[in-house]
Amino acid sequence: QLQLVESGGGLVQPGGSLRLSCAASGITLDNYAIGWFRQAPGKEREGVSCISSSGGSTKYADSVKGRFTISRDNAKNTVYLQMNGLKPADTAVYYCAATLRLFAQTMCVPTSSHWQNGPWGQGTQVTVSS
Repeated sequence: QLQLVESGGGLVQPGGSLRLSCAASGITLDNYAIGWFRQAPGKEREGVSCISSSGGSTKYADSVKGRFTISRDNAKNTVYLQMNGLKPADTAVYYCAATLRLFAQTMCVPTSSHWQNGPWGQGTQVTVSS
């Protein structure tokens, strides 16, 4: 079955780092652009970062630019989100999603039709607190 599984979340102090992984089964990720999204309590889901199928194009939300890095290892069928300099405002459940649609700079929002057909992972909790 087609499936995405996020991992790597946890509790970290402000200024700390986490590396999230999005591992795929049932699909070959080199055909897919990937998005990372997050949803904090009481807030709408928002785009964090997206990467093209080749890894040649990326997009970051202004709030994470310079702190987060998205990358992919298609040989391992995995996409990563390295998060450095974490802030309490980064606290959220982080989700990854995949699309066969071509990458575009404007697609890194969860309401984009790119993501409607999934798959989406179940999410991993990131909590930044002292």
